[in-house]
Amino acid sequence: MGKKATVIKGDGIGPEVVDSMIKVLKECNSQVELVLADAGSEQWQKNGEKDPTYIPESTMKLLESTNACFKGPTTTIPKPGAPRSVAVTLRQKFELYSNIRPIKTYKRVTPNHDLDFVCFREATEGLYTGIEVQLTEDAAIAIRKITRPGCRRFIGSAMNWAKNYNMNKFVAITKRNILKMTDGIFWDEVCKAGAQVPGLEVSEIYIDNMMQQLVVNPSQFNGAVLASTNLFMDIVSELASGIIGSIGLVYSSNMGDNYAMFEAAHGSAPSFKGLNKVNPTAAVLSGAWMVEYLGERDIRNAIFAATEQVINEGKAVTFDIGGTATTQQMTDEICKIAKTKLRR
Repeated sequence: MGKKATVIKGDGIGPEVVDSMIKVLKECNSQVELVLADAGSEQWQKNGEKDPTYIPESTMKLLESTNACFKGPTTTIPKPGAPRSVAVTLRQKFELYSNIRPIKTYKRVTPNHDLDFVCFREATEGLYTGIEVQLTEDAAIAIRKITRPGCRRFIGSAMNWAKNYNMNKFVAITKRNILKMTDGIFWDEVCKAGAQVPGLEVSEIYIDNMMQQLVVNPSQFNGAVLASTNLFMDIVSELASGIIGSIGLVYSSNMGDNYAMFEAAHGSAPSFKGLNKVNPTAAVLSGAWMVEYLGERDIRNAIFAATEQVINEGKAVTFDIGGTATTQQMTDEICKIAKTKLRR
């Protein structure tokens, strides 16, 4: 039986970049069946804000019946009582504990930086469990939940990435001098797992110093897996995406033991909705990674190579990376080149 993936177009610019992703996969003759479904705040508001979640029951059933999913950018309304984000809900529902964002520069976009490392973010625990307590009208607390089993499975997957891709450095990002118990558990599990990987250089850096080092000397992290808890790595990977020139270039996956969700790292950017000007790269590469996960490695390789060529040539690229092309024009150029690479 063929592989199936649920595709959520999302909010804001979501439908535009997801359409780009779908077009590239179809032009490359992917055999993965893509099944469209609704989720996000726009459909939630349209339906009268009655549901306790941004994901309709019919969509959840579909997600459960497919082999993977692609989530377009979705908006999370930042007010008490509104549902939690689609991404957080799906990460916890399917136990997608590793959020992975490879960080790699393109020569034309960042000529002064040549970077290649990967960000691993624990995606089911930490502050994103959303446990908050209103103590009084003027005080509230948030609970940072870190468990040893949660750290163990996450760090194991990050160490496996290092082994599989011949990366010789592993950097754990903590604030263990202050968060002695929670980050203590995290670091303890890093040390245990690291001792089982011969030749892996394991180090620890505090989050505040990490941000400075990423700005001052990011190339020191080349060849490294950077790993941290939920909020810290969310922030680190956002800064890293800025260093490579645009968050529109950053693709990502959310991996568990039996399921995976793929998404662009950027948000729904509602002010750009319908303007046909945003960068489709992150969505296109996330989609290519999804079909590799489902068995189509050649298609993934062709799309990645074509996208790199388009970006470095600079003739058909969007405004955020120095061009004037529309979303559609850049997508068409990626399609054209990817197809030639597949025919070779």
